[in-house]
Amino acid sequence: MYEGSILTLWGEVDAQLRAAASQAMASLASRPDPAPVIVDARDVTFIDSSGVAFILQVFVLGEETGSTVTLREPSAEVMRVLDMVGISERLLVEEKATA
Repeated sequence: MYEGSILTLWGEVDAQLRAAASQAMASLASRPDPAPVIVDARDVTFIDSSGVAFILQVFVLGEETGSTVTLREPSAEVMRVLDMVGISERLLVEEKATA
């Protein structure tokens, strides 16, 4: 069993995410221990600057609280945008396992 938090992103991750993102950040910030966090982005079809900002906020919160944050199997679209803004190499990314 996984001992941590999993944030699952799917579909279009844009400014309409704001309310849910604020709630997720508050939930993560209020956790008593620095348990690991996984941001599952495998089903994201579109991501804009709001989505990138959310992912960065989760990683920064992890650094501040001592939680390991992993971006799990980001879709090609997510990686394209993260590469374009130059931050993909700063994030801990778990690529899809190849069989």
